[in-house]
Amino acid sequence: MPQVRLVGENVEQGIYDIKEALAIAQEQGLDLVEINSKADPPVCRVIDYSKFKYEQKKRQKELKAKAQKTVVKEIRFGPNTDDHDFNFKLKHAESFLKEGSKVRAYVQFVGRAIVFKERGEEILNKFIEKLDEYGKVEQAPQMEGKKMIVTIAPKSKK
Repeated sequence: MPQVRLVGENVEQGIYDIKEALAIAQEQGLDLVEINSKADPPVCRVIDYSKFKYEQKKRQKELKAKAQKTVVKEIRFGPNTDDHDFNFKLKHAESFLKEGSKVRAYVQFVGRAIVFKERGEEILNKFIEKLDEYGKVEQAPQMEGKKMIVTIAPKSKK
């Protein structure tokens, strides 16, 4: 007859036949749950399984709530953005990176402005260069449809 090692509260720990272990669990109105099947003999615990599952789910929920959510802030440029606007948007990007948000900057090409792709790339490269001390480039400038996009993640605090 197969045997199991029984552990848990309100149970005399030891090695029992499976039928005997099940009888002990039923006597207490609880469930016999296999904890470690690789052990010799397998380890089982007498617990309230539904309560165990509920507490496990609750712990998972708490861990998920504590996990940090990443926020992505977007900054939009045109291919003809002048220095004043650029600096204004640069200051916003700095503050976003300082607070721990990612920044996605893009140059929107409208109509025939698409022929000025190199101007858009210049703007984004200048943007990356100015934000070097606050963040690192996660995704280099690349075209997606009529937008040239770059993603910058905040540098980790030391």
